[in-house]
This record gives sequence, structure tokens and C-alpha cells, in this order.
Amino acid sequence: MTMKARRGERRTDALSKDRIVEVAIAILDAEGESALTFRTLAARLATGAGAIYWHVADKTALLTAATGDLIDRALAEGDDAPPRQAVRALALRVFDLIDAHSWVGGHLAREPWQPAMLRIFEGVGRQIQALGVPESTQFNAATALVNYILGCAGQNAANARLMPPGTDRDAALAAFAAEWTKLDPAEHPFVRKMAARLGDHDDREQFLAGVDLILAGLEAGR
Repeated sequence: MTMKARRGERRTDALSKDRIVEVAIAILDAEGESALTFRTLAARLATGAGAIYWHVADKTALLTAATGDLIDRALAEGDDAPPRQAVRALALRVFDLIDAHSWVGGHLAREPWQPAMLRIFEGVGRQIQALGVPESTQFNAATALVNYILGCAGQNAANARLMPPGTDRDAALAAFAAEWTKLDPAEHPFVRKMAARLGDHDDREQFLAGVDLILAGLEAGR
């Protein structure tokens, strides 16, 4: 009787998809994608794996739901600024989101047509229209911007993952810059010149500079 009562209590617990996604995000942030299993998730939620499967079909669906939840939060902030400023704000929110949750970039790349990707594309596309970009080039323009945003954000997150915990970023960049200065000047003249900039650049500022270059090109082509 006691065992049956306990099972009944577990089944009547308020287990929702939102709660499952919340705990999944916590696991992903703390331990990485490899640590997210339905067994681990069930243990954290004090339930059975079957109860989780009722809400989420598999790990891919769970990653999609978790990614969508975070993207929704980032895009929900909105921006009433003019199109150029709105694009910059949206791009920076996505960049910061992937910087904080590095696994998001990887999942977006693996599942390019998931709802989160469509929402990013829609958000960028609306601002492209508002900029007055000709309809014939809007698709290419929005695609270029979205690919730049996600590509840079994903690369930035990947670089951070390669650094051991507690690594001083500035010191690591300075070490890389020092190595660049030792390169053969005949083979790598440009890289050697850029060594000083590598050591003291700001990732977010550099990212936004790229967004501005794309926007300037779109505005010039109107």
C-alpha cells in the first residue's frame, strides 16, 4: 500500500513541460549537453522517465524546447528603436544569450528549421523590411545577417569553452597575440599586423562592428 501511495503521489505531482525545460536548462548550463539524459532529468525532478516522455518525445525535442524558451525570452524584450538600432539590439541579445548558454548555438546549427530559428529570422527580416531594402534582396539580406549573428555568437561560445575554467581571457589573448608576432612575415603579413588588435579587442564591440558593416552595405544599396 505504501509503495502504491508513493507512486500515486509522484504521478499527481505538478510536472509540466515548462518545469522539465527549466531543469533541463539548468543541467545544460552547469554540466553541458552530454550530461542531459532522461535518467538525470528524472532524478532531478523526482519522477520517472515515463512521465517526462509524456511531455517531451526525446532529447532532441527537449533541446529544441529549451532553446526556444531562451530565444523567446531574448526576443520578447522587443525594441521600438529605428530599424538599424533595433537590429543591433536584437543581434546583441542573441549574442549574449549564446555566450551565456553556449549549447544553444550548437543546437541551432544542428536543427536549422526549428521554431527558434524562424523567430530569429522573422525578427531580423521585419527590420530589413523597415530599412527599405528592396523586396528582391530581402531574403538574401536577412539570411546574411542571421548567419553572421549566429556564426559569430557560436564561435565566441566555442572559444570560451576551449579555455579551462578560471582562465583569464585577456591573458590568454595576449599569449595568442604574442604567438602571432612570431609568424613568418612573408607568409602571414596581415596576421602579424593584427596581433596587437587581437590582444586588446572587445568581442561584443567587434561583433557589433560586423553588424554595422552589413547594415551599411544594405543601406547603401537601397
